[in-house]
Amino acid sequence: RVFAALDARQFEACFVRWVSGICPAVAGQVVAIDGKTVRRSHGMGRSAIHLVSAYCGALGATLGQVRTADKSNEITVIPALLDALLLKGAIVTIDAMGCQREIAAKFVAGGADYVLAVKGNQPALHEAIVQLFDAQRTQSLRSVRFAEHCQTGKKVHGRIETRRCVATDMIDWLDEDGKWAGLRSVAMVEATREIDGRVSLERRYYVNSLPADPKRINEAVRAHWAIENSMHWVLDVAFGKDQCRARVDNAAQNFAILRRIVSNLLRADKATKVGIKNKRLKAGFDEHYRARVLGMQVS
Repeated sequence: RVFAALDARQFEACFVRWVSGICPAVAGQVVAIDGKTVRRSHGMGRSAIHLVSAYCGALGATLGQVRTADKSNEITVIPALLDALLLKGAIVTIDAMGCQREIAAKFVAGGADYVLAVKGNQPALHEAIVQLFDAQRTQSLRSVRFAEHCQTGKKVHGRIETRRCVATDMIDWLDEDGKWAGLRSVAMVEATREIDGRVSLERRYYVNSLPADPKRINEAVRAHWAIENSMHWVLDVAFGKDQCRARVDNAAQNFAILRRIVSNLLRADKATKVGIKNKRLKAGFDEHYRARVLGMQVS
């Protein structure tokens, strides 16, 4: 009843202030922004809530979250999340939903860099970039400078992945009107996977405020997946997020914030060599450990 009655916006604001107070500066770090629906929060005549979070993989910390309005999408709330965070000097990555000129301008105004995925929701931009890199592969375009970086991973679970990143800063033709604030390069990441002798190929495209440094862009793109693997997956598996049926008034949103607070604190404990799920169990039974975790600083 307490969490159902608690003002969710005020709790969100307190969460962001708390994180900014215990986290070091994120300058030079990759901050990934992504949304996720809390599956079992629907009911009582309402649809399931959708939350947009900012996550720094290097710190293992969720920096903030906001809820999208009913019948809305992530585009409308990302600017509000950016207003609440101090991202100066960070590299912010977003999937194709956030590839918007207004959002790019927000990053630049806040002193951050961006790496934005380009897909079919920006058809003209996507097609132009695809044609550019197709011409580069066939060597039919010799007037544009390209830089390339290739990385082959180790064989893990029978899978070998090779990632090739190609970038160029010759983008005058792409943004002649200058509407993409801070745009300095475009890039293609080509991922080749070999699993049990079968090979698959996927190409993804990005607009960036970073210079045409393919190694740096490739690292930022890879770091974006931390929000899926280290935040969303942990909330689903270790915290049982999708099994939580709290849905009255503000309960679902407030419990989502609470889970992120606990995740940040448990990840800050580097001395206990067990998973998040076992750390939660230990904190429930060991009051001394619980007290130590509650005093943790994210670093």
